[in-house]
Amino acid sequence: MKLTENFKKEWENRNPAIVLTTVSEKGIPNSIYATCNALYNDEAILVAKNFFDKTLKNIEAGGKASVLFITKDDKAYQVKGAVKHYTSGPEFDNMKSWNPERLPGHGVAVIAIEEVYSGAEKLL
Repeated sequence: MKLTENFKKEWENRNPAIVLTTVSEKGIPNSIYATCNALYNDEAILVAKNFFDKTLKNIEAGGKASVLFITKDDKAYQVKGAVKHYTSGPEFDNMKSWNPERLPGHGVAVIAIEEVYSGAEKLL
C-alpha cells in the first residue's frame, strides 16, 4: 500500500505520542500511549516494545491493531492493519536505530498499513 506524500508530511508533523490499540482473544481492547514509534518504508508503523505486557499478549494472539495520532495542527489520523511482533530482522534493526538507548527495546510491533482515515474520511 502506497502512502500519499500528504500523509507522510502529516506523520512528520504529529505529536510524538501515538495511541496503539490491540484486542485480546476475548475481544477486549487495550490502548497504550507509545512515544517510540516510526513510519517504516510506506508500508508499516513500528512501535518499540519497551514495556508491553497486555499489548504483547494481544499481538501474539493475532489480529489487527490501530494507531491514532494527532498532528501539531490538531488533525487526527487513524491507521489500521495486521500487527506482528519481532525480536530480530530488518524492522527490529530499524527500531534499534532510533529507540533511545536508555530504553530496553526488547522487540518491535509492526503494524502493516491497510487502511488510513482522517476523521471519518477514508484516505486508503
